[in-house]
Amino acid sequence: MTIGQAIVLGIVQGLGEYLPISSSGHLIVVPWLLGWSVQSLSFDVALHVGTLFAVLWAFAGDWWRLLSGAWRGLRAGRLFQSEEGRLLLCLVLASIPGAVAGVLLEKWADTTFRTPALVGVTMAVMGLVLLLADRRAEGGTGTLPSVSLRDAMIIGTAQALALVPGVSRSGSTISAALFLRYKREDAARFSFLLATPITAGAALMKVPHLLKGGDHGVVLAGMLAAAVVGFASIKFLLAYVRTRNYRPFVWYRLAFALLIAVVYFMHWRG
Repeated sequence: MTIGQAIVLGIVQGLGEYLPISSSGHLIVVPWLLGWSVQSLSFDVALHVGTLFAVLWAFAGDWWRLLSGAWRGLRAGRLFQSEEGRLLLCLVLASIPGAVAGVLLEKWADTTFRTPALVGVTMAVMGLVLLLADRRAEGGTGTLPSVSLRDAMIIGTAQALALVPGVSRSGSTISAALFLRYKREDAARFSFLLATPITAGAALMKVPHLLKGGDHGVVLAGMLAAAVVGFASIKFLLAYVRTRNYRPFVWYRLAFALLIAVVYFMHWRG
């Protein structure tokens, strides 16, 4: 892999991880479309570390308020009575389904699920799900401080579906929150906060693969590109959905699924 290819895939990861269009799906399909060799697991891990840095960078203030507020609540003997403590509990509980699914289905996620055909199907299906969820969100009133334990578990269960490439972690969690009638921006904020523990856990589990990476210059280039573009994607989406809906991402997903179908058809005809 060249540094140029690493940067392209880092950009793809940074865009797909936080916009509801699936980073894993694009990391499978883009090299397939361009005729590149499949990237190593260590490189995939590096890209996820890059986007982990992005979300930590973007939400450092939020995490500081959550943890410091929860600490104050703990010292006062009312941890889960405080807004910060309750939201922190919601994030912990919402992370459990994805963590369990990750352990149980890790081998399938790294092998069986990594096919462009499957990505095409899931891109289209989740595009329609996002369309319905976005319509459901019209007039939604739910906010980040009002997230309930029930809602957190529903959103967390949706996050577990993102092990299948093309589903999209942000797409599934945002869609679930929109179906629960949370405001578009608050749905995105909860999704991004929820990304931190699950991404950190996945990255830590695969650190040995990262350390085995061959060309560290290539790996670093991809990681930096993923971090910078991931940060920009977070900021863009939060600003965008304050006044607009998620429909452009729906049309993009459907168009990308159609592209995969057309390329498959051309290969079949050839």
